[in-house]
Amino acid sequence: MSTNLAERVAARRNTPARQTTRGAAAPQPNLVQFVQSMRGEIARALPAHVANPERIARIALTELRRVEHLAECTQESFGGALMTCAQLGLEPGGALGEAYLLPFWSKKARAYEVQLVIGYQGMIRLFWQHPAAAGLAAHTVHENDDFEFEYGLAPVLRHKPARSNRGRPTDYYAVATMANGGSAFVVMSVEDVEAIRQRSKARDSGPWSTDYDAMARKTVIRQLFKILPKSSELARAVAHDEGVRRDTTPEGLDVPPDYIEGEVVEQQSEGSVEDVPAEFAGWPEATEPGSTADGS
Repeated sequence: MSTNLAERVAARRNTPARQTTRGAAAPQPNLVQFVQSMRGEIARALPAHVANPERIARIALTELRRVEHLAECTQESFGGALMTCAQLGLEPGGALGEAYLLPFWSKKARAYEVQLVIGYQGMIRLFWQHPAAAGLAAHTVHENDDFEFEYGLAPVLRHKPARSNRGRPTDYYAVATMANGGSAFVVMSVEDVEAIRQRSKARDSGPWSTDYDAMARKTVIRQLFKILPKSSELARAVAHDEGVRRDTTPEGLDVPPDYIEGEVVEQQSEGSVEDVPAEFAGWPEATEPGSTADGS
């Protein structure tokens, strides 16, 4: 038996390693070809007012080169996220802040998968597609601003920003007006926003890391949308936000995506990752659902 083991070890050493380690170039051409093959589906999925499938595909290819680990994601999740963007008419890149394609390690799939995060600008764009929409605004309140709000039968919202030295942020709010004259607003403290951020898989990466203020305003807008009439596109966007879609057919937009609450891609120190294939050694690992950043 020892001879057989030695032979197997020798054979493994003489066999070229699969290019699946971090920084390998093999996975990217596969997804590049996959995006190229999806151009026809993207063109058919785009809404009538968005008539440039080539731009959507081109941005997707740019994101594959720009975002670390995105090229290593499964084709199903990447294609699902791309189709969601196409069907909603949103650009899948961070330049406009409409949507973000974020990779995360899934213990269940034992692979990287794409999480779609609808951005602040994407939510606003979809809101304006509703025929009853008349106005939407979201702002940050700082400690030296003059700010007052009150809910109830006679709600009050008044915000006068300080002209200088506004201080640290204390609250975020969103207010919407409708064509029939109605209006509504929601106010959230920094602590309220943080509580929601902590439940996000991408709480320490992607737009939460690079565009915190915009994501905070998006968070309060999402809360406002719960009490407003929504277009079908906006309702679907809210449903798919921070989800994983593995169905690239047009009908996949009407199927609830997969959510893995609290599964976060975090960089681990070398040798600290357990239950990960050897070829993935050194890759970021996801924390267990319900755990916190400090492991408690």
